[in-house]
Amino acid sequence: MKIGFDISQTGRLKAGCGYFAEGLIRHLAAIDSENEYILYPTFGDVYWDPDWRAATVQINRPNFRRGLGHRSFEDMRSFWTNPPADLELQLGQADIVHSNNFFCPTVLKKARLVYTLYDLGFMEYPESTTEANRLACFNGVFYASLHADLVVAISEYSRHHFLEMFPHYPSEGVVVAFPASRFARNDGLARPVNLAFLQPGQFWLNVGTLEPRKNQRRLLQTYARLKAHLGKTFPLLFAGGKGWLVDDLEKNIDVLGLRQDVILLGYVDDTALQWLYQNCFAFIYPSLFEGFGMPVLEAMSLGAPVITSNITAIPEIVGSAALLVDPVNEAELFQSMLRLAESTQMRAILRNQAMRRVAAFSWEATAERVLRCYQDLMGSRGE
Repeated sequence: MKIGFDISQTGRLKAGCGYFAEGLIRHLAAIDSENEYILYPTFGDVYWDPDWRAATVQINRPNFRRGLGHRSFEDMRSFWTNPPADLELQLGQADIVHSNNFFCPTVLKKARLVYTLYDLGFMEYPESTTEANRLACFNGVFYASLHADLVVAISEYSRHHFLEMFPHYPSEGVVVAFPASRFARNDGLARPVNLAFLQPGQFWLNVGTLEPRKNQRRLLQTYARLKAHLGKTFPLLFAGGKGWLVDDLEKNIDVLGLRQDVILLGYVDDTALQWLYQNCFAFIYPSLFEGFGMPVLEAMSLGAPVITSNITAIPEIVGSAALLVDPVNEAELFQSMLRLAESTQMRAILRNQAMRRVAAFSWEATAERVLRCYQDLMGSRGE
């Protein structure tokens, strides 16, 4: 088989889509030396990485090669909005094209189309994103419901949600392939120089893009309440790039009187992120909607005690290995933070439970499942 694979969001500033695509393709490379892979560094009509040549994932294997890339956003958008007559020839005459960034091609005639489904949060919380992003995401999943030969959902929750929203799509055409953590605990990991001001075990941590859906404002309000109740507590760190509709977040910090207590680290590299996960007092993730919740799994894989939401896909991922709260109930979030602040034993219990839970998630198993799906689509899997 020739498998065309979208790697467009695997660059330096990658988030959920990029981490899934990179994790999957690296582990497909580890298990599959027979099929040919064509990696597309620019894909779709919305997202273009100006540093795609150097930044998107590189796989140095004989059966892997780079596919079509576009010199500019305008070139890419024109190509995908008005596809040329020889589109599939330019895509390397792939047997399968796997889309990983919400964009869905609609004019493939020979290639089978596989579409990664992350979540439908833009439909449930339209106020939490921009109109342009909402439209792009909706178009992608809607066209996938019409054109995809297979939908790969990253959780059972996302699978059921998609089928509920698009009941015309055959249920057997949606399979679940869980992501996994890209980290393994390293107790010898040195503290990065840019985090020298932090002491191990003496900071609360939240990781993720700063945006309304991640519920950081409510976390700030709850943290202010905790600090007032205790008189003093560890600083609260936010690690993640700035998203949309959060221009007044720093003003919110000032209004709550937390300028000396809250630290916005911005986007951090993987070494710094791993150190933060491994050394935080606790990880707090009261997201309003998740198709999976990768930061939660990553934190658990590195032994962090976790407080997170009891809705959407998160309970499916964490099981009983975290304190689950209603993310809109500040009283519940406050009580959980207070519980960890006052109980060394509870934090130790959560650490142990987390390490056991994450053993159920494996990139190797996910890659094997997706490869079987490719084979089944082409009728090439031996029985």
